[in-house]
Amino acid sequence: MAPYFLRNLVPRRDNTTNKRSFFAALRTIRPLQYAHFIVGYLAWTCDALDFFSVSLTITDLESQFGKSAHDITTSITLTLLFRSVGATIFGIISDRFGRKWPLVANLLLCCVLQLGSGFVQTFRQFLAVRSLFGIAMGGIWGLAVSNALENLPTEVRGVASGIIAEGYSAGYLLAAVINLKLVPRVAQTWRALFWTAAGVSFFTACVAAIVPESKVFLRARRLERAKGKTTGENTKQFILEAKAMIKTHWKLFIYMTLLLSGFNFLSHGSEDLYPTYLEVTKGFSSNSATIATIIGNCVRFLVGGAIAGLASQYVGRRLAIIVCLLLVGVFIPLWIIPSGFSGLAAGAFCIQFGVQGAWGVIPIFLSEISPPAFRASFPGIAYQLGNMVSAASAQIEATGGDNLKTTITQDGKTMVVQDYAKVQAIFIGCIVAYTLVLVIIGPENHGSHFDKHKTAFEEGAAADDAVFDEDAVESENGSSSAGEKDIVEYREYSADKP
Repeated sequence: MAPYFLRNLVPRRDNTTNKRSFFAALRTIRPLQYAHFIVGYLAWTCDALDFFSVSLTITDLESQFGKSAHDITTSITLTLLFRSVGATIFGIISDRFGRKWPLVANLLLCCVLQLGSGFVQTFRQFLAVRSLFGIAMGGIWGLAVSNALENLPTEVRGVASGIIAEGYSAGYLLAAVINLKLVPRVAQTWRALFWTAAGVSFFTACVAAIVPESKVFLRARRLERAKGKTTGENTKQFILEAKAMIKTHWKLFIYMTLLLSGFNFLSHGSEDLYPTYLEVTKGFSSNSATIATIIGNCVRFLVGGAIAGLASQYVGRRLAIIVCLLLVGVFIPLWIIPSGFSGLAAGAFCIQFGVQGAWGVIPIFLSEISPPAFRASFPGIAYQLGNMVSAASAQIEATGGDNLKTTITQDGKTMVVQDYAKVQAIFIGCIVAYTLVLVIIGPENHGSHFDKHKTAFEEGAAADDAVFDEDAVESENGSSSAGEKDIVEYREYSADKP
Protein backbone atom coordinates (compact mmCIF):
# COMPACT_ATOMS: atom_id res chain seq x y z
CA MET A 1 0.00 0.00 0.00
CA ALA A 2 1.22 3.53 -0.82
CA PRO A 3 2.37 5.75 2.08
CA TYR A 4 -0.30 7.89 3.74
CA PHE A 5 1.07 11.19 2.40
CA LEU A 6 0.67 9.88 -1.16
CA ARG A 7 -2.81 8.46 -0.59
CA ASN A 8 -3.82 11.77 0.94
CA LEU A 9 -2.64 13.97 -1.94
CA VAL A 10 -6.27 14.54 -2.90
CA PRO A 11 -8.01 15.41 0.40
CA ARG A 12 -11.66 14.84 1.16
CA ARG A 13 -13.83 17.68 -0.06
CA ASP A 14 -16.31 17.44 2.79
CA ASN A 15 -14.16 19.49 5.16
CA THR A 16 -16.33 22.56 4.64
CA THR A 17 -19.38 23.27 6.75
CA ASN A 18 -21.49 25.12 4.19
CA LYS A 19 -20.82 22.90 1.16
CA ARG A 20 -21.51 25.73 -1.26
CA SER A 21 -20.11 26.01 -4.76
CA PHE A 22 -17.50 28.61 -5.52
CA PHE A 23 -19.97 30.86 -7.35
CA ALA A 24 -22.64 30.53 -4.65
CA ALA A 25 -20.11 31.59 -2.02
CA LEU A 26 -18.87 34.40 -4.26
CA ARG A 27 -22.36 35.92 -4.32
CA THR A 28 -22.39 36.19 -0.51
CA ILE A 29 -19.29 38.40 -0.29
CA ARG A 30 -20.07 41.86 1.06
CA PRO A 31 -18.38 45.16 0.12
CA LEU A 32 -16.47 45.25 3.42
CA GLN A 33 -15.02 41.81 2.74
CA TYR A 34 -13.91 42.98 -0.70
CA ALA A 35 -12.31 46.00 0.97
CA HIS A 36 -10.25 43.79 3.31
CA PHE A 37 -9.16 41.70 0.35
CA ILE A 38 -8.18 44.76 -1.70
CA VAL A 39 -6.10 46.13 1.18
CA GLY A 40 -4.22 42.83 1.45
CA TYR A 41 -3.66 42.73 -2.30
CA LEU A 42 -2.38 46.31 -2.46
CA ALA A 43 -0.06 45.77 0.50
CA TRP A 44 1.51 42.73 -1.11
CA THR A 45 1.84 44.65 -4.40
CA CYS A 46 3.72 47.39 -2.54
CA ASP A 47 6.09 44.81 -1.09
CA ALA A 48 7.10 43.62 -4.56
CA LEU A 49 7.29 47.12 -6.04
CA ASP A 50 9.61 48.20 -3.24
CA PHE A 51 11.76 45.08 -3.34
CA PHE A 52 12.28 44.84 -7.10
CA SER A 53 13.20 48.49 -7.37
CA VAL A 54 16.76 47.27 -6.72
CA SER A 55 16.68 44.24 -9.04
CA LEU A 56 15.54 46.33 -12.00
CA THR A 57 18.13 49.07 -11.50
CA ILE A 58 21.27 47.01 -10.83
CA THR A 59 23.02 48.42 -13.90
CA ASP A 60 22.19 52.02 -12.90
CA LEU A 61 23.25 51.37 -9.32
CA GLU A 62 26.57 49.96 -10.55
CA SER A 63 27.23 53.23 -12.36
CA GLN A 64 26.01 55.37 -9.45
CA PHE A 65 28.17 53.74 -6.78
CA GLY A 66 31.02 52.35 -8.90
CA LYS A 67 30.33 48.78 -7.77
CA SER A 68 29.93 45.41 -9.51
CA ALA A 69 26.63 43.53 -9.86
CA HIS A 70 27.86 41.16 -7.15
CA ASP A 71 28.31 44.12 -4.76
CA ILE A 72 24.93 45.62 -5.59
CA THR A 73 23.15 42.33 -4.95
CA THR A 74 24.52 42.52 -1.40
CA SER A 75 21.71 45.02 -0.74
CA ILE A 76 19.16 42.42 -1.89
CA THR A 77 20.72 39.86 0.44
CA LEU A 78 20.63 42.25 3.41
CA THR A 79 17.00 43.13 2.75
CA LEU A 80 16.05 39.45 2.75
CA LEU A 81 18.11 38.73 5.86
CA PHE A 82 16.33 41.35 7.96
CA ARG A 83 12.80 40.53 6.84
CA SER A 84 12.40 37.82 9.49
CA VAL A 85 12.88 40.50 12.16
CA GLY A 86 10.00 42.52 10.75
CA ALA A 87 7.82 39.42 10.43
CA THR A 88 8.35 38.65 14.11
CA ILE A 89 7.67 42.19 15.33
CA PHE A 90 4.65 43.02 13.19
CA GLY A 91 3.24 39.48 13.21
CA ILE A 92 3.15 39.31 17.01
CA ILE A 93 1.66 42.81 17.25
CA SER A 94 -1.00 41.89 14.70
CA ASP A 95 -2.00 38.61 16.38
CA ARG A 96 -2.28 40.45 19.68
CA PHE A 97 -3.91 43.76 18.71
CA GLY A 98 -5.49 43.26 15.28
CA ARG A 99 -4.74 43.63 11.58
CA LYS A 100 -5.58 47.22 10.73
CA TRP A 101 -3.21 49.57 12.54
CA PRO A 102 -0.14 47.30 12.54
CA LEU A 103 -0.53 47.05 8.74
CA VAL A 104 -0.95 50.83 8.39
CA ALA A 105 2.18 51.44 10.50
CA ASN A 106 4.08 48.81 8.50
CA LEU A 107 3.19 50.45 5.18
CA LEU A 108 4.11 53.93 6.39
CA LEU A 109 7.50 52.66 7.55
CA CYS A 110 8.03 51.13 4.10
CA CYS A 111 7.14 54.48 2.56
CA VAL A 112 9.67 56.40 4.66
CA LEU A 113 12.54 53.95 4.06
CA GLN A 114 11.84 53.62 0.33
CA LEU A 115 11.86 57.40 0.10
CA GLY A 116 15.17 57.42 1.94
CA SER A 117 16.61 54.85 -0.48
CA GLY A 118 16.23 57.41 -3.25
CA PHE A 119 18.17 60.08 -1.37
CA VAL A 120 21.31 58.14 -0.39
CA GLN A 121 24.66 59.34 -1.76
CA THR A 122 27.04 56.52 -0.90
CA PHE A 123 26.94 52.74 -1.22
CA ARG A 124 27.35 52.34 2.53
CA GLN A 125 24.28 54.51 3.10
CA PHE A 126 22.36 52.50 0.53
CA LEU A 127 23.18 49.21 2.27
CA ALA A 128 22.16 50.64 5.66
CA VAL A 129 18.78 51.89 4.42
CA ARG A 130 18.02 48.67 2.56
CA SER A 131 18.82 46.67 5.71
CA LEU A 132 16.31 48.73 7.70
CA PHE A 133 13.91 48.42 4.81
CA GLY A 134 14.08 44.63 5.15
CA ILE A 135 12.61 44.94 8.66
CA ALA A 136 9.71 47.01 7.34
CA MET A 137 9.05 44.66 4.42
CA GLY A 138 9.13 41.59 6.66
CA GLY A 139 5.80 42.33 8.28
CA ILE A 140 3.78 42.83 5.12
CA TRP A 141 3.18 39.24 4.02
CA GLY A 142 1.69 37.82 7.23
CA LEU A 143 -0.54 40.83 7.85
CA ALA A 144 -1.71 41.19 4.25
CA VAL A 145 -2.58 37.50 3.78
CA SER A 146 -4.30 37.02 7.13
CA ASN A 147 -6.33 40.23 6.73
CA ALA A 148 -7.48 39.27 3.24
CA LEU A 149 -8.27 35.57 3.67
CA GLU A 150 -9.83 35.45 7.13
CA ASN A 151 -12.61 37.79 6.03
CA LEU A 152 -13.70 35.71 3.02
CA PRO A 153 -15.91 32.58 2.75
CA THR A 154 -13.96 29.32 2.86
CA GLU A 155 -15.06 28.28 -0.62
CA VAL A 156 -13.43 31.23 -2.38
CA ARG A 157 -10.16 31.32 -0.45
CA GLY A 158 -8.25 29.22 -3.00
CA VAL A 159 -8.87 31.72 -5.79
CA ALA A 160 -8.35 34.64 -3.38
CA SER A 161 -5.03 33.12 -2.33
CA GLY A 162 -3.93 32.97 -5.96
CA ILE A 163 -4.95 36.56 -6.64
CA ILE A 164 -3.21 37.79 -3.48
CA ALA A 165 -0.03 36.01 -4.58
CA GLU A 166 -0.38 37.65 -8.00
CA GLY A 167 -0.12 40.98 -6.21
CA TYR A 168 3.60 40.31 -6.01
CA SER A 169 3.75 39.93 -9.80
CA ALA A 170 1.68 43.08 -10.15
CA GLY A 171 4.26 44.92 -8.06
CA TYR A 172 7.11 43.56 -10.16
CA LEU A 173 5.21 44.48 -13.32
CA LEU A 174 4.52 47.99 -12.05
CA ALA A 175 8.18 48.45 -11.12
CA ALA A 176 9.24 47.23 -14.57
CA VAL A 177 6.87 49.65 -16.34
CA ILE A 178 8.08 52.59 -14.23
CA ASN A 179 11.68 51.59 -14.92
CA LEU A 180 10.93 51.38 -18.63
CA LYS A 181 8.89 54.55 -19.08
CA LEU A 182 9.77 56.97 -16.28
CA VAL A 183 13.38 56.30 -15.23
CA PRO A 184 15.01 57.02 -18.65
CA ARG A 185 13.05 60.27 -19.03
CA VAL A 186 13.87 62.06 -15.78
CA ALA A 187 17.12 63.51 -14.48
CA GLN A 188 16.83 61.57 -11.22
CA THR A 189 16.97 58.25 -13.16
CA TRP A 190 16.83 55.25 -10.75
CA ARG A 191 15.86 57.44 -7.79
CA ALA A 192 12.52 58.22 -9.42
CA LEU A 193 11.54 54.53 -9.22
CA PHE A 194 12.18 54.44 -5.46
CA TRP A 195 10.25 57.66 -4.85
CA THR A 196 7.29 56.47 -6.92
CA ALA A 197 7.23 53.21 -4.94
CA ALA A 198 7.19 55.23 -1.70
CA GLY A 199 4.12 57.10 -2.96
CA VAL A 200 2.29 53.85 -3.73
CA SER A 201 3.02 52.56 -0.20
CA PHE A 202 1.67 55.79 1.29
CA PHE A 203 -1.51 55.52 -0.79
CA THR A 204 -2.05 51.91 0.35
CA ALA A 205 -1.54 52.93 4.00
CA CYS A 206 -4.27 55.56 3.58
CA VAL A 207 -6.64 52.98 2.10
CA ALA A 208 -5.90 50.54 4.93
CA ALA A 209 -6.54 53.29 7.50
CA ILE A 210 -10.12 53.87 6.33
CA VAL A 211 -11.12 50.17 6.16
CA PRO A 212 -12.49 48.79 9.48
CA GLU A 213 -10.67 46.23 11.58
CA SER A 214 -10.96 42.54 10.68
CA LYS A 215 -14.23 40.97 11.84
CA VAL A 216 -12.28 38.28 13.72
CA PHE A 217 -10.76 40.82 16.09
CA LEU A 218 -13.92 42.87 16.42
CA ARG A 219 -15.72 39.77 17.59
CA ALA A 220 -12.93 38.69 19.97
CA ARG A 221 -12.47 42.11 21.55
CA ARG A 222 -16.14 42.54 22.28
CA LEU A 223 -16.47 39.10 23.78
CA GLU A 224 -13.43 39.68 25.99
CA ARG A 225 -14.78 43.07 27.10
CA ALA A 226 -18.11 41.42 27.90
CA LYS A 227 -16.18 39.10 30.21
CA GLY A 228 -14.58 42.11 31.91
CA LYS A 229 -11.04 41.38 30.64
CA THR A 230 -8.55 44.27 30.61
CA THR A 231 -5.85 44.93 28.01
CA GLY A 232 -3.17 43.80 30.45
CA GLU A 233 -4.97 40.54 31.16
CA ASN A 234 -5.38 39.88 27.47
CA THR A 235 -1.67 40.48 26.90
CA LYS A 236 -0.73 38.03 29.66
CA GLN A 237 -3.08 35.48 28.13
CA PHE A 238 -1.50 36.09 24.72
CA ILE A 239 1.95 35.29 26.13
CA LEU A 240 0.70 32.07 27.73
CA GLU A 241 -1.00 30.98 24.51
CA ALA A 242 2.13 31.79 22.47
CA LYS A 243 4.28 29.61 24.73
CA ALA A 244 1.80 26.74 24.47
CA MET A 245 1.65 27.12 20.70
CA ILE A 246 5.45 26.96 20.34
CA LYS A 247 5.62 23.77 22.44
CA THR A 248 2.94 22.13 20.32
CA HIS A 249 3.83 23.27 16.81
CA TRP A 250 7.63 23.66 16.68
CA LYS A 251 8.03 20.74 14.26
CA LEU A 252 5.45 22.26 11.91
CA PHE A 253 7.32 25.56 12.07
CA ILE A 254 10.58 23.89 11.02
CA TYR A 255 8.79 22.16 8.14
CA MET A 256 7.23 25.43 6.94
CA THR A 257 10.60 27.21 7.11
CA LEU A 258 12.27 24.49 5.03
CA LEU A 259 9.41 24.53 2.52
CA LEU A 260 9.42 28.30 2.19
CA SER A 261 13.19 28.31 1.78
CA GLY A 262 12.66 26.25 -1.35
CA PHE A 263 9.85 28.46 -2.60
CA ASN A 264 11.84 31.63 -2.04
CA PHE A 265 14.91 30.16 -3.74
CA LEU A 266 12.65 29.32 -6.69
CA SER A 267 11.10 32.77 -6.83
CA HIS A 268 14.26 34.82 -6.36
CA GLY A 269 16.29 32.45 -8.50
CA SER A 270 13.99 33.05 -11.46
CA GLU A 271 13.46 36.79 -10.91
CA ASP A 272 16.22 38.73 -9.18
CA LEU A 273 18.93 38.34 -11.83
CA TYR A 274 16.66 37.73 -14.82
CA PRO A 275 17.08 41.19 -16.44
CA THR A 276 20.85 40.96 -15.92
CA TYR A 277 20.84 37.44 -17.44
CA LEU A 278 19.15 38.73 -20.60
CA GLU A 279 21.48 41.72 -20.93
CA VAL A 280 24.75 39.92 -20.21
CA THR A 281 24.33 36.35 -21.49
CA LYS A 282 21.84 36.96 -24.29
CA GLY A 283 23.07 40.40 -25.33
CA PHE A 284 19.71 42.17 -24.95
CA SER A 285 19.48 45.90 -24.49
CA SER A 286 18.23 47.17 -21.15
CA ASN A 287 14.95 48.13 -22.82
CA SER A 288 14.41 44.67 -24.36
CA ALA A 289 15.31 42.94 -21.11
CA THR A 290 12.71 45.02 -19.28
CA ILE A 291 10.03 44.21 -21.88
CA ALA A 292 10.79 40.47 -21.58
CA THR A 293 10.50 40.80 -17.81
CA ILE A 294 7.12 42.46 -18.23
CA ILE A 295 5.89 39.65 -20.52
CA GLY A 296 6.98 37.00 -18.02
CA ASN A 297 5.20 38.74 -15.21
CA CYS A 298 2.03 39.41 -17.20
CA VAL A 299 1.11 35.72 -17.00
CA ARG A 300 1.80 35.74 -13.27
CA PHE A 301 -0.26 38.87 -12.82
CA LEU A 302 -3.20 37.72 -14.91
CA VAL A 303 -3.71 33.97 -14.62
CA GLY A 304 -1.08 31.82 -12.91
CA GLY A 305 -2.04 32.12 -9.26
CA ALA A 306 -5.81 32.37 -9.78
CA ILE A 307 -5.99 29.23 -11.93
CA ALA A 308 -3.90 27.17 -9.51
CA GLY A 309 -5.84 28.59 -6.55
CA LEU A 310 -9.17 27.60 -8.08
CA ALA A 311 -7.86 24.14 -8.92
CA SER A 312 -6.66 23.70 -5.34
CA GLN A 313 -10.26 24.05 -4.12
CA TYR A 314 -11.06 20.78 -5.89
CA VAL A 315 -7.85 18.72 -6.07
CA GLY A 316 -6.24 19.90 -2.86
CA ARG A 317 -3.50 22.39 -2.07
CA ARG A 318 -0.52 20.07 -2.31
CA LEU A 319 -1.48 18.39 -5.58
CA ALA A 320 -2.05 21.78 -7.23
CA ILE A 321 1.41 22.92 -6.08
CA ILE A 322 3.03 19.69 -7.32
CA VAL A 323 1.58 20.08 -10.83
CA CYS A 324 2.84 23.67 -11.03
CA LEU A 325 6.33 22.72 -9.87
CA LEU A 326 6.49 19.99 -12.51
CA LEU A 327 5.59 22.60 -15.15
CA VAL A 328 8.55 24.71 -14.03
CA GLY A 329 10.90 21.76 -14.44
CA VAL A 330 9.56 20.89 -17.88
CA PHE A 331 10.01 24.41 -19.27
CA ILE A 332 13.58 25.07 -18.03
CA PRO A 333 15.04 24.35 -21.53
CA LEU A 334 12.76 26.97 -23.08
CA TRP A 335 13.95 29.40 -20.39
CA ILE A 336 17.63 29.14 -21.38
CA ILE A 337 18.18 27.66 -24.87
CA PRO A 338 16.64 30.28 -27.26
CA SER A 339 18.68 33.31 -28.25
CA GLY A 340 15.93 35.42 -29.80
CA PHE A 341 13.47 37.64 -27.99
CA SER A 342 10.36 35.60 -28.87
CA GLY A 343 11.73 32.29 -27.64
CA LEU A 344 13.06 33.68 -24.39
CA ALA A 345 9.87 35.63 -23.74
CA ALA A 346 7.89 32.40 -24.25
CA GLY A 347 10.21 30.64 -21.82
CA ALA A 348 9.70 33.36 -19.24
CA PHE A 349 5.95 33.13 -19.76
CA CYS A 350 5.83 29.36 -19.17
CA ILE A 351 8.26 29.27 -16.25
CA GLN A 352 6.54 32.12 -14.46
CA PHE A 353 3.15 30.47 -14.96
CA GLY A 354 4.42 27.48 -13.02
CA VAL A 355 6.20 29.54 -10.38
CA GLN A 356 3.22 31.78 -9.76
CA GLY A 357 0.79 28.89 -9.86
CA ALA A 358 2.69 27.17 -7.06
CA TRP A 359 3.01 30.41 -5.12
CA GLY A 360 -0.67 31.15 -5.64
CA VAL A 361 -1.66 28.22 -3.44
CA ILE A 362 0.88 29.01 -0.71
CA PRO A 363 -1.04 31.75 1.19
CA ILE A 364 -4.11 29.58 1.78
CA PHE A 365 -2.06 26.41 2.23
CA LEU A 366 -0.02 28.00 5.03
CA SER A 367 -3.04 29.70 6.60
CA GLU A 368 -4.86 26.36 6.81
CA ILE A 369 -2.03 24.37 8.38
CA SER A 370 -0.90 27.13 10.78
CA PRO A 371 -2.20 27.42 14.37
CA PRO A 372 -5.42 29.40 13.79
CA ALA A 373 -4.75 32.00 16.49
CA PHE A 374 -1.32 32.86 15.08
CA ARG A 375 -2.05 33.26 11.37
CA ALA A 376 -0.03 36.47 11.01
CA SER A 377 3.05 35.61 13.05
CA PHE A 378 3.47 31.84 12.53
CA PRO A 379 3.46 31.64 8.71
CA GLY A 380 4.83 35.19 8.43
CA ILE A 381 7.98 34.38 10.41
CA ALA A 382 8.42 31.03 8.64
CA TYR A 383 8.02 32.79 5.28
CA GLN A 384 10.64 35.41 6.10
CA LEU A 385 13.05 32.87 7.59
CA GLY A 386 12.72 31.08 4.27
CA ASN A 387 13.54 34.40 2.64
CA MET A 388 16.56 34.70 4.91
CA VAL A 389 17.81 31.24 3.95
CA SER A 390 17.37 32.14 0.28
CA ALA A 391 18.82 35.63 0.74
CA ALA A 392 21.93 34.84 -1.25
CA SER A 393 20.05 33.63 -4.36
CA ALA A 394 21.16 36.53 -6.53
CA GLN A 395 24.72 36.34 -5.24
CA ILE A 396 24.87 32.57 -5.77
CA GLU A 397 23.84 33.07 -9.39
CA ALA A 398 26.19 36.04 -9.81
CA THR A 399 29.09 34.00 -8.40
CA GLY A 400 28.15 31.07 -10.62
CA GLY A 401 28.23 33.40 -13.61
CA ASP A 402 31.73 34.52 -12.65
CA ASN A 403 32.88 30.89 -12.79
CA LEU A 404 30.89 29.68 -15.79
CA LYS A 405 31.58 31.57 -19.02
CA THR A 406 30.21 31.46 -22.54
CA THR A 407 30.81 33.39 -25.75
CA ILE A 408 28.31 35.57 -27.58
CA THR A 409 28.52 37.64 -30.75
CA GLN A 410 27.16 41.14 -30.49
CA ASP A 411 27.49 43.86 -33.14
CA GLY A 412 30.00 41.68 -34.97
CA LYS A 413 32.19 41.23 -31.89
CA THR A 414 32.77 37.98 -30.04
CA MET A 415 32.78 38.39 -26.26
CA VAL A 416 33.29 36.12 -23.28
CA VAL A 417 30.46 36.70 -20.77
CA GLN A 418 28.94 35.08 -17.69
CA ASP A 419 26.87 31.99 -18.55
CA TYR A 420 23.83 32.82 -16.45
CA ALA A 421 21.73 30.46 -18.63
CA LYS A 422 23.53 27.35 -17.42
CA VAL A 423 23.70 28.70 -13.87
CA GLN A 424 19.96 29.31 -13.72
CA ALA A 425 19.10 25.94 -15.28
CA ILE A 426 21.11 24.07 -12.63
CA PHE A 427 19.88 26.28 -9.81
CA ILE A 428 16.17 26.18 -10.67
CA GLY A 429 16.23 22.44 -11.44
CA CYS A 430 17.72 21.59 -8.04
CA ILE A 431 15.26 23.83 -6.20
CA VAL A 432 12.25 22.34 -8.00
CA ALA A 433 13.33 18.81 -6.99
CA TYR A 434 13.91 19.83 -3.37
CA THR A 435 10.58 21.63 -3.07
CA LEU A 436 8.64 18.78 -4.68
CA VAL A 437 9.85 16.34 -2.04
CA LEU A 438 8.83 18.64 0.82
CA VAL A 439 5.36 19.30 -0.62
CA ILE A 440 4.70 15.59 -1.17
CA ILE A 441 5.55 14.59 2.41
CA GLY A 442 3.87 17.61 4.04
CA PRO A 443 0.55 18.05 5.87
CA GLU A 444 -2.68 19.55 4.56
CA ASN A 445 -5.78 20.95 6.23
CA HIS A 446 -7.96 21.61 3.22
CA GLY A 447 -11.05 23.76 3.82
CA SER A 448 -10.13 24.84 7.35
CA HIS A 449 -12.45 27.42 8.94
CA PHE A 450 -9.58 29.17 10.69
CA ASP A 451 -11.50 32.45 10.94
CA LYS A 452 -13.97 30.81 13.35
CA HIS A 453 -11.31 29.92 15.93
CA LYS A 454 -10.29 31.96 18.93
CA THR A 455 -7.78 34.79 18.64
CA ALA A 456 -4.40 34.59 20.37
CA PHE A 457 -5.43 36.61 23.43
CA GLU A 458 -8.40 34.35 24.27
CA GLU A 459 -8.00 31.51 26.74
CA GLY A 460 -7.38 28.12 25.11
CA ALA A 461 -6.48 29.60 21.73
CA ALA A 462 -3.33 27.52 21.28
CA ALA A 463 -5.25 24.26 21.64
CA ASP A 464 -8.52 25.44 20.10
CA ASP A 465 -9.96 22.86 17.71
CA ALA A 466 -13.59 23.98 17.78
CA VAL A 467 -14.89 26.69 15.51
CA PHE A 468 -16.76 29.69 16.83
CA ASP A 469 -20.49 28.98 17.06
CA GLU A 470 -22.49 32.20 16.80
CA ASP A 471 -25.76 30.66 17.96
CA ALA A 472 -24.13 29.04 20.99
CA VAL A 473 -22.55 32.30 22.06
CA GLU A 474 -25.81 34.14 21.57
CA SER A 475 -27.56 31.58 23.78
CA GLU A 476 -24.80 31.75 26.38
CA ASN A 477 -25.06 35.51 26.62
CA GLY A 478 -28.82 35.32 26.96
CA SER A 479 -30.47 38.72 27.20
CA SER A 480 -27.30 40.57 28.20
CA SER A 481 -27.16 43.78 26.19
CA ALA A 482 -23.39 43.53 25.93
CA GLY A 483 -23.55 39.96 24.65
CA GLU A 484 -26.30 40.75 22.16
CA LYS A 485 -24.33 43.73 20.89
CA ASP A 486 -21.27 41.51 20.45
CA ILE A 487 -23.15 39.03 18.32
CA VAL A 488 -24.98 41.66 16.28
CA GLU A 489 -21.76 43.50 15.44
CA TYR A 490 -19.98 40.25 14.67
CA ARG A 491 -22.73 39.25 12.25
CA GLU A 492 -22.55 42.61 10.54
CA TYR A 493 -18.98 41.77 9.57
CA SER A 494 -19.67 38.12 8.71
CA ALA A 495 -20.57 36.57 5.39
CA ASP A 496 -24.21 35.61 4.85
CA LYS A 497 -25.09 32.10 5.89
CA PRO A 498 -26.36 29.86 3.10
